[in-house]
Amino acid sequence: MRTREDDVVINTKQLRSTLRQIIEAVMQGTSYTVLYRSRPAFRIVPVEKVRPVQDGQLSRDPLFGARALGHSEDGDLGPRHDEIIYGR
Repeated sequence: MRTREDDVVINTKQLRSTLRQIIEAVMQGTSYTVLYRSRPAFRIVPVEKVRPVQDGQLSRDPLFGARALGHSEDGDLGPRHDEIIYGR
């Protein structure tokens, strides 16, 4: 099943059983929509296709600026994680 150009729909069982092939296909430009319980759960896209966050979108992102939960195993603080994730 395909939903968009170069977008393949798979379920979590297919993801687990063919992960190596999926990684190779993503590196060649294919995107995947992964279904969990017959509903789209997430997408796997090549890094080149990820659009940078635009100004104004961060205020709608529930993770940006969220308070810390627990502790960081890598020693980084929340603002550093935001910088890594959002490029700021």
